[in-house]
Amino acid sequence: MCYGDDARPPQPPNPGPVGEHGSVVLQSADGTSFGGYFAHPASGPAARGIVIFPDVRGLHVFYQELAQSFASAGLSALAFDYFGRTAGIGTRGEDFSYREHVDALDFPTVASDASVAAAWLRSHGASSLFTVGFCFGGAMSWRQAAAGDDLRGSIGFYGIPSRVQSVVDEIASPLQILAAGQDFTPVAEVEQFADRVRGHGVDVRMTVYPDAGHSFFDRAFGQHQEDVADAWRQMLSFVEDKA
Repeated sequence: MCYGDDARPPQPPNPGPVGEHGSVVLQSADGTSFGGYFAHPASGPAARGIVIFPDVRGLHVFYQELAQSFASAGLSALAFDYFGRTAGIGTRGEDFSYREHVDALDFPTVASDASVAAAWLRSHGASSLFTVGFCFGGAMSWRQAAAGDDLRGSIGFYGIPSRVQSVVDEIASPLQILAAGQDFTPVAEVEQFADRVRGHGVDVRMTVYPDAGHSFFDRAFGQHQEDVADAWRQMLSFVEDKA
């Protein structure tokens, strides 16, 4: 688990007002309903959109608030839940027993549902689409670069490269890797993954925060606020360059 109930996403630099935001029910390709949470800038749906892949806890409050943070940075954002097939639509609070539902997931289904989330953003005006994810979601975000969604880029925090292994040679859109030097995944392993993707001519931007641990992107982690601020700058620069 990346983020507990006391975690809160940090704000982007110079945040603006948030417009319409709230819950939405999406329909998967196999007919399953699953939950999402969207946020638009105050000016309305934006041309730049981002699909948010949560950690293993699914769509809990951290990712709902993160959607609003991206909206305050000028993007339309949609965070989606992984567990519609096994847990239905509902709150993923501290008492949610996520492990059994994670064990029932398969990666192609996650990718298919993410494609539905991307299509929802496109139907609301987004023409340049990105993904971002954390821990389990970080790897799933990178995998989405092989899903044929015509993404402009996929961002991942604390992702485990082995979870991308089966599609690594199919990645077709740029990646951004934001790695914690004190994470349980060795930086060398992440660097090898980046180099393999680069070997296919795909642009990969990788930033390592040497003193940061897993889940450092949290405004409650006061000792890592410089890294947090830089991570926002890196993400927004990536979006600006690739849009």
